[in-house]
Amino acid sequence: MRHFLTTEDWTREELQTWLDDARRLKAKPLQSRLAGKSIALLFFNPSLRTRTSFELGAHQLGAKAIVLEPGKGAWPIEFEDGAVMDGDAEEHVREAARVLSRYCDAIAVRAFPKFQDWSVDREDRVIRQFAAHATVPVINMETIVHPCQELALMLTLQEQFGGADATDGRKFVLTWTYHPKPLNTAVANSALMIAAKFGMNVTLLCPDSRYVLDDRYMKAAFMSTQAQGRTLHVTHDINEAYHGADIVYAKSWGALPYFGDWANEKPIRERYKHFIVDEDKMKLTKDGLFSHCLPARRNVKVTDEVIDGPRSRVIEEAENRLHVQKAMMSALIGAA
Repeated sequence: MRHFLTTEDWTREELQTWLDDARRLKAKPLQSRLAGKSIALLFFNPSLRTRTSFELGAHQLGAKAIVLEPGKGAWPIEFEDGAVMDGDAEEHVREAARVLSRYCDAIAVRAFPKFQDWSVDREDRVIRQFAAHATVPVINMETIVHPCQELALMLTLQEQFGGADATDGRKFVLTWTYHPKPLNTAVANSALMIAAKFGMNVTLLCPDSRYVLDDRYMKAAFMSTQAQGRTLHVTHDINEAYHGADIVYAKSWGALPYFGDWANEKPIRERYKHFIVDEDKMKLTKDGLFSHCLPARRNVKVTDEVIDGPRSRVIEEAENRLHVQKAMMSALIGAA
């Protein structure tokens, strides 16, 4: 039994088998691979694409999805070992994970950081506690990384460029963008890692060194690029980053030195609204594609002209969440 907590636990070759299967499922969506199976979907945070694509994907494969919202329609859950449970939590993850394992064939979890202390949040305790105590595969629907989004992005790029090896040597730009609220670094971490794992030359564009991603993900991306003879480059120069890019991937994230200290970070990021993805910047690329995980704030992160333009792949990437997740569920809980 293997969990799907992060793509770093899986090789490029293993992930490619899922992407290949996702293309088959895209061509023939309704199959009975998971007939009689079930999956528990635990949402500690809101969702549009993730909930819809997982519920529908399970249905299209013949499985039953059970949606649970701890603290709302389900009991609040405690995750600390040795906790004296005299607060809001009614049950411990040790029981919840094992009981759901008796009912279901997999458990999927969506749990964002608390945005209080990065040294705590980076441990990813919620999903890792489920993985520790579950006796069925546990799937990450977004915590401090978003591996399902990674797969959707790669399927989209392979469809565009023409095959499994077509991303090798491409210039992938992950650009920070302004956002009026503090956001999770999950998609940025994931985009960085998957671009590196699939053989691209990766450029991280951010306002200054405070916005560089956690060293764990920077190291993972560096190791992947180095192993394949590619490069990982960090720059704060917009023109340099966009020049010759094949893919521009936009995301907003908070500066880790100010994690949990939004009041002091806000005036810093207010100076960087010009990082918005617009037509002038995209003209510097090599007829580059644009994408984003969605939801995207129009004319804050990206202009209407770019997101609605012919090189935008945001809708294709969102659709591909459905297909890659079906391939992943097939591999983990059924016979692909």
